[in-house]
Amino acid sequence: MTSKKIIALRMDDVGASTKKYEVYSKKLFGNFLFLKRLKYFKAWGPYRELNEFEWNDILKLLYNFNCKLTVGVTAGWVERNGEIVPFNKKFPNLLGVIKEGVESGLLEIANHGLTHCIVGKHLPKYFKSNRFYHREFYDFLPEKVHFEHIKISQQILHDTFGKSITTLIPPGNVYSAKTVRSMRNNRIKVLNSSIKIPEIDDQEYINEEQVIAFHDRELVIYGIEWLKNLVKNIAEENEFRFIKELKK
Repeated sequence: MTSKKIIALRMDDVGASTKKYEVYSKKLFGNFLFLKRLKYFKAWGPYRELNEFEWNDILKLLYNFNCKLTVGVTAGWVERNGEIVPFNKKFPNLLGVIKEGVESGLLEIANHGLTHCIVGKHLPKYFKSNRFYHREFYDFLPEKVHFEHIKISQQILHDTFGKSITTLIPPGNVYSAKTVRSMRNNRIKVLNSSIKIPEIDDQEYINEEQVIAFHDRELVIYGIEWLKNLVKNIAEENEFRFIKELKK
């Protein structure tokens, strides 16, 4: 009898306003004015947040397949004017069902940043892509920004879900030594990314060899059936863990 492979499922961008404001095209001339919003041209957003009924279906699916899911939550929603609204204030209708998933051992909440973007540069552009600005932890930003964003996001997520948050998923796999120092100072133990920088040799780092990562976008566009098919196809040969439970 062969042993099962240990893997983690990871869903990013829950609570991130990037889903509304990151609008761009990869096609020639596709970023001109409104074209980037048309189905043929657009590469990303806008799309809506998952609702409480869909979250209920997710929990039922996870339970039925003896599965776990790490959820990358962006702690603050950035409004058009740059105001940052904490997750619990922006989506109070989701708190009960997500907390139920956490308490029942089906969900791990991971830190996916405070804003997922550079505030003030997050709105769509008239004639070009704004994708670059929907990353939060660029090295050119002052270390104070890295520290404050992680500190505030940690506080929001802890207060919202009542659990210590020990995993960081940098938005867009963009981060630096400043980010690593900031996470260490805010009790984050594990960093999960497809990119490893030289500065984190002594940091607990999880690459994506054992991680199946996707976005809430897939579920919004294709339905919960998309996740069911994914899990169903891999459940027999794999054993599910949270990212924080994976070994280096």
